[in-house]
Amino acid sequence: MSPGSRGRGRVPQSGAGAPGPIVWDMSDTPPQTPDFDTMTRDIAEVPAVEVIVTVAVNLMSAAAVKLGLTEEGDEHKDLDEARKLVHALAGLLDASTTEISSFHAAPLRDGLKSLQLAFREASLVPDEPGQGPGEKYTGAVYG
Repeated sequence: MSPGSRGRGRVPQSGAGAPGPIVWDMSDTPPQTPDFDTMTRDIAEVPAVEVIVTVAVNLMSAAAVKLGLTEEGDEHKDLDEARKLVHALAGLLDASTTEISSFHAAPLRDGLKSLQLAFREASLVPDEPGQGPGEKYTGAVYG
């Protein structure tokens, strides 16, 4: 094996030392990945609780981005958009309280409270207690 070919998909012959990492050549076929149809589910098969929790998590993630809580920070920060997302999340959780168990609801409520507090902290002029995003549904939020 020449010095320039080391690590290019070849495993050293016996006696040539410990084998290094296996690196696939470009000609090797990558492992098969499932196609789109295999990875999708019919919405009729998805339980309502799963739909509600998924939507809530998506709202939480989007709100976190708009609050500047991601690695990019202020690049995507938009408090007007964050307010709408947090308010929608609070409304969804309030409306679905009787539909989802506390097992699902408790961590979502904790996440909502964290977002509400982050919104207050990010605001140049914080809302009065009870007037922040989603507080119509949750009541005043205190740290």
